[in-house]
Amino acid sequence: MLLLVLGLLVLLTTHSVRIFAEPWRLAQQRRMGVRPWQAAFGAVSLLGFVLMVWGYGIARANPVILWFPPVWTRHLAALLVLIAFVLLAAAYVPGTRIKAAIGHPMVAAVKVWALAHLLANGTLHDVLLFGAFLAWAVAAFAAARRRDRAAGVRYPAAGIARDVLALVVGVLAWGAFAMFGHAWLIGVRPFG
Repeated sequence: MLLLVLGLLVLLTTHSVRIFAEPWRLAQQRRMGVRPWQAAFGAVSLLGFVLMVWGYGIARANPVILWFPPVWTRHLAALLVLIAFVLLAAAYVPGTRIKAAIGHPMVAAVKVWALAHLLANGTLHDVLLFGAFLAWAVAAFAAARRRDRAAGVRYPAAGIARDVLALVVGVLAWGAFAMFGHAWLIGVRPFG
């Protein structure tokens, strides 16, 4: 469990610099240069990710059961993760009404994904992993929306076709991941 916690601390602390220390981040970028800063940020993030995945794998071998979620929570989780995939797609398709309304659909996707997995899993390592990501995403989303309001940032929508594209890409990616990727990467089949 220690590696999981350490990985989460490294990964989420790195990704929280913009939330809690934006002036310091900008000063480091000026001092180091943007590219070296990005390289250092990426290296530390990768280290945190590796530690997190490794720790999660170790924790799964000897799970501490906190509760037994009802079967229906798996179905709810699948629906919520579908929404998360559409939000994720909307983050990369420029000009969607989804991005215009939400502002930061990728961070919103992390919130929905983490909540879905908290509902459907009842082990200590799942609560640590998904609870940490949910708490981070809530803080990151609020900070990003505050920055947008302070700077007067608006995300214009270019038309319904962009939303349809985000929806189709999100649904297809969700289906592929649910049927193949989740079992291959995580070892769990969401649909049995």
